[in-house]
Amino acid sequence: MASSPPGEPGDVLPLPYDADSLARRVGPAWKETLLTIYRGMLLGRILDQRLLGLQRQGRVGFYGPAMGQEATNAAVAAALGKEDWVFPGLREQLVALLRGHPLPVYLAQLFGNEKDPARGRQMPCHPTAREVGYVSMSSVIGNQIPQAVGTAWALRRKGVAAIALACFGDGATSSGDFHAGLNFAGVLRVPVLFLLTNNQWAISLPASRQSAVATLAEKARAYGFSGSRVDGTDPVAVFCAVRDAREALLKGEGPRLLEAVFYRMAPHSSSDDPTRYQPPGWGEEARLHDPLGRLEPLLEKLGLVPGPARDRLREEIETEVRQAIQATEPLPPPGPESLFEDTYRHPFPPLTEERDRFDTEQGGHFP
Repeated sequence: MASSPPGEPGDVLPLPYDADSLARRVGPAWKETLLTIYRGMLLGRILDQRLLGLQRQGRVGFYGPAMGQEATNAAVAAALGKEDWVFPGLREQLVALLRGHPLPVYLAQLFGNEKDPARGRQMPCHPTAREVGYVSMSSVIGNQIPQAVGTAWALRRKGVAAIALACFGDGATSSGDFHAGLNFAGVLRVPVLFLLTNNQWAISLPASRQSAVATLAEKARAYGFSGSRVDGTDPVAVFCAVRDAREALLKGEGPRLLEAVFYRMAPHSSSDDPTRYQPPGWGEEARLHDPLGRLEPLLEKLGLVPGPARDRLREEIETEVRQAIQATEPLPPPGPESLFEDTYRHPFPPLTEERDRFDTEQGGHFP
């Protein structure tokens, strides 16, 4: 992404589209697609603001916001097929929600309560959403990359018309799993799309100090397939790039790497203080590329979401999030019997004996 010129206060870089160009690039359903993406982006921003606040209040143990990545996440969700599998990095929670994962269930995972599918065994904001083909997040950097490749191989062997999407940040390109996964994919030509979400920081390490290549996308050539770059703050560009890559994958044209470049607009996580390492002016540069700030003027110019409608939609989403939190936060934690559940498909004698012994010690209250 090219560096932008300084802007006046309140300015953002406009998206260069009109109705005709959108119809050509996105297709006949461009209005519905843009509105779906916009609502998703707004949900992501509101959730991040609300949940980071809950963490600061001590009501959530940890949170990793994705402010600045909303355009990429919402556009990816809109471009994928229902049978596709998603292997997230650390900031793709919105993809799961837009694929149909219920918001209350996602919130239950943050609180680690009895409605949490992971039964409190996963970190907060690391959801698992099996029902929408969204594999559990992991803080082990890059380990989802070879997993996605293996899933893509299985999809091809089974004859399923679907792809695997591996999402990872710029820091993961320095991991061994990145090399192993891309090498495997290049040799086997499996239908996997590597989505490199480059927010230009691996926690506190800038991308310029991670790799000597001009762009991270060009690393794909070393593994025998193509890589390309896209403006990750432009939802139209991301949607078209993912859609086109997916179509090529389904035709058997081999893996693809897509580098979406954007600006991290928040701390790496609730444990981070970016003022200690980001240079002066970073926040202003990020604001100029705010994906919501770029899309909203376009939607208003096209007559799709005028100011009053935008305010109503924001209020609707804020109410949805608030009500979901109010309904989910008071739920109790998983019961102690959950220690013996979900690990094995079928109980076996040593596990059953241990459970019964523990139940006796607890007073015999297990169901």
